Amino acid sequence: MKRFMAMLKSSKSQDPPPGQLLELAEQLCRDLQGSESPALEQLVAAVMGCKHKMYFLTNIHIVRACVTVHIRNGQHDTACRLLEYCKAEEKQELVQLWYEIHYRRVMEKRHLDFLTPLQRFRCRKRNPPPLSLCPEGLKNRNYSEKVRQQLHRFAAEVTANPNKKQREGLAQDMNLQPAQVYNWFANYRRRRKS
Repeated sequence: MKRFMAMLKSSKSQDPPPGQLLELAEQLCRDLQGSESPALEQLVAAVMGCKHKMYFLTNIHIVRACVTVHIRNGQHDTACRLLEYCKAEEKQELVQLWYEIHYRRVMEKRHLDFLTPLQRFRCRKRNPPPLSLCPEGLKNRNYSEKVRQQLHRFAAEVTANPNKKQREGLAQDMNLQPAQVYNWFANYRRRRKS
């Protein structure tokens, strides 16, 4: 840790800082990950306070350490902003960290030790990650408007309970799997009953 702090101090005027500094910070974050050591807080404070902060935030291990410390200190908004602007390449892991921040926020607010799968699902729906983490957008599990219209039209005009041959024809027409068509009609009938 002392070596990192000395290197950080001596590289203040260098732009960008030496690659060894980033490697040393990554190694320290890996070694201190999961511990409640004050050294991790000191490391995060040094990284977040230096002028090369964005350089450090290209490394997923350093980002994870910073987010962990911010969550531990109850600084959820700061952790979210850090994720929004960091330049780490591991987008999937950044999205997981984004959700973890919001899970912790809900658990603290409701004084819970854990969240059920339904609570986690609701939390994810209420707090979608920003476009900087999901440039292609979140996966949408709903069918397009055109597909839904075709399915509704078939249910209204032909039958709400198609046989196997009809389901396979619909699936082929709409580029879906027969199981998807089967499930859509099963859910459609269930919704109409209730």
